Amino acid sequence: MKISVIETGKFKLDGGAMFGIVPKTIWQKLNPPDDKNLCTWSMRCLLVETGDRKILVDTGIGDKQGEKFRSHFEPHGEDSLLGSLKAKGLSPEDITDVFLTHLHFDHVGGAVRYNDDEQLVPTFPNATYWSNEVHYNWAYYPNPREKASFLKENFVPLQKAGVLKFIDVQKDDLEWLPGIDVRFAYGHTEAMMAPIFKQDNTTLIYCTDVIPSSFHLGMPYVMSYDLRPLKTMEEKGRILEDGVEKNHYLFFEHDPATACVTLERNERGRINMKERVDAEALF
Repeated sequence: MKISVIETGKFKLDGGAMFGIVPKTIWQKLNPPDDKNLCTWSMRCLLVETGDRKILVDTGIGDKQGEKFRSHFEPHGEDSLLGSLKAKGLSPEDITDVFLTHLHFDHVGGAVRYNDDEQLVPTFPNATYWSNEVHYNWAYYPNPREKASFLKENFVPLQKAGVLKFIDVQKDDLEWLPGIDVRFAYGHTEAMMAPIFKQDNTTLIYCTDVIPSSFHLGMPYVMSYDLRPLKTMEEKGRILEDGVEKNHYLFFEHDPATACVTLERNERGRINMKERVDAEALF
């Protein structure tokens, strides 16, 4: 197994929404906001090459949205999904699978693009896209709280093109492919999927929005976007305990600077970041 970090650019979200009940006097020291109270976040994806498969985990925000949308989230930076793949020597045609942790726009926006005829088509023409039926239906019939995050143009074209397949939702972690397990999470949104990569004695957990950044390792640091914050804390606690007790590595999708870390428990019993590591050197 080989993994590569795929940077797709940065965007901005309200600091209060990202840090929930944590006071601004505390969180602003971690990720200083601009004059509109917006903080910068990454949209970091992962490329996994195993056997004859090239699997992309999430796709960032994409570039098909209009100016009004962009003005709210200010996507910026030199990195892009296709540009980062090209830098790894890959074209869209090379991707065999796209694993979508969930269908919020900042995770699935790059999955679909406009072709020359202004039709929405899969960005990766030879790929199978993976979600699950529970979450897909949740996104297709959104609740008022999440409606602005589920944009049908990002995922309905995948189903219409016949390239979307569903993973069976289970209570426990399941083996999706050799060396790749899937864990279902319900705190952030319904039936979000967190892939877990295993090889020899190394385990890497793609934290997706259970733990969006290293700033969110502390138990009270739960996003206001989360549907069920107490469930997020439970799911986070499991990841943190395994990180310490089983020496798991944690991969962050939204941290503006830190992609992957190890953990340690301090003298007060709290679990903190131990050190930053190079995710690409793990496998």
